[in-house]
Amino acid sequence: MVRFIQELKFDHLDDTALDGVNRLLRDQIALQIGISQMPWSKQLLSYASAQQRPGRSRISASTLTMSAPDAAFVNGAYGHGFEYDDAHGPSASHPGSCVIPAAFAIGEELGSSLEDVITAMVAGYEVYTRIGMLAAPDLLKRGFHPHGVLSTFGAAAVAAKLRKFDDETTLHALAIALSHASGTTEYTSTGGSVKRVHAGIGTRNGMVAADMAKAGITGPTSFLSGNKGFFRTFLQRGPAEDAQARFTLDRPFEVGTAWLKAYCACYCTHAYIDALRPFAGRLAGIEHIEARIHPAFSVVVGAANANAFTPRNIEHVQFSLPVQMAFTLLGKGNGYGVHRDFLKGEVDIDAVIAAARVISIVEAPELEAKYPGKFVADVNIAFRDGTSQHVFVEDPIGTTANPMPESEQDAKFMALTADVIGAERARTLLAALRKMDLRMKVSDLTGMWTA
Repeated sequence: MVRFIQELKFDHLDDTALDGVNRLLRDQIALQIGISQMPWSKQLLSYASAQQRPGRSRISASTLTMSAPDAAFVNGAYGHGFEYDDAHGPSASHPGSCVIPAAFAIGEELGSSLEDVITAMVAGYEVYTRIGMLAAPDLLKRGFHPHGVLSTFGAAAVAAKLRKFDDETTLHALAIALSHASGTTEYTSTGGSVKRVHAGIGTRNGMVAADMAKAGITGPTSFLSGNKGFFRTFLQRGPAEDAQARFTLDRPFEVGTAWLKAYCACYCTHAYIDALRPFAGRLAGIEHIEARIHPAFSVVVGAANANAFTPRNIEHVQFSLPVQMAFTLLGKGNGYGVHRDFLKGEVDIDAVIAAARVISIVEAPELEAKYPGKFVADVNIAFRDGTSQHVFVEDPIGTTANPMPESEQDAKFMALTADVIGAERARTLLAALRKMDLRMKVSDLTGMWTA
């Protein structure tokens, strides 16, 4: 892993990886701007402003600057703050809201070019996801929040790359990051806006781990594979036999597979939303719907959630498979609008709960065996006229096999940014992000999205 970080150069990135970087940048920056307006984001900014250290790193959608770890803490939380950020299927995680805030904040502090920032961002993305792939699906099944756990490693890798650490310091940065790794998915059952902050917590902690290593503090060198390392404590097993080979430069870059969300809900629900979209408005004719689900995903959005059928807050809504399927059946859609409406009290949640009663969730271990790392949907629909229909979705919209059209990504970008920084500035920012001028100082780019 250390060799991968040390040896990675921008020239190693192929067209697929660069395309993934570009899509990811546009998506994550838009989210940081738009979600800065959510109530918990404003509460977080108030908290961070009272605690922060001075620095040159910008807070998205404001004129404030802070130290790099403090800015990444806030921006990472914004980017992950409404279940609308990117996903990486094989690791069941959200790398973008870690590695982009970390790379941009450190890059602003150092005066780095966009080329250097992107290289460090990819180093962090690959470390984060390749550890995550080795940990999936066990991490999720055991109740951990993969993003909360993995982001410490991703941010430490970003910092090590941008700050040009040597081998030993890089190793200790990653090893110390293990001592910061935490976060469970209990929020899916009983709520809590701290879930929105998991990206910020993990990102800041990974950067702090790197700072500690630079100061000379050391960590356990077998932090992943030791008797009491990451695998045996978090997962109760050792790493896969080919674990070392996962960190070579000749493997395809995971950043090229970045999945952008079309729906504002946990990605475990997305294939089911796609499966039911053809049946929107046809609830009256449906007797029963059986949703067969991967057991690990059921932990997050299914029967393991105490309020899956009785949502009381926005966390319940965004992490409930029955509620998201009911939104679809009722023709409400599953995007930014309906979830903002719920926060405003403008959604008839009783009608949604009633619609969800036609849905049952069945755990299907064979889905895990047959489609490892894929967020599939297997749905059986029984109609009141006695007929039935089976729907299977292997690749929900936004994945590499079923990508979100550019026009839809642009619409998402504008919906998130125009009301905050103005439509004209939003279009200018979108054009700059799409161009991705590698010679540009990252600070010149971040200056385009102050409010």
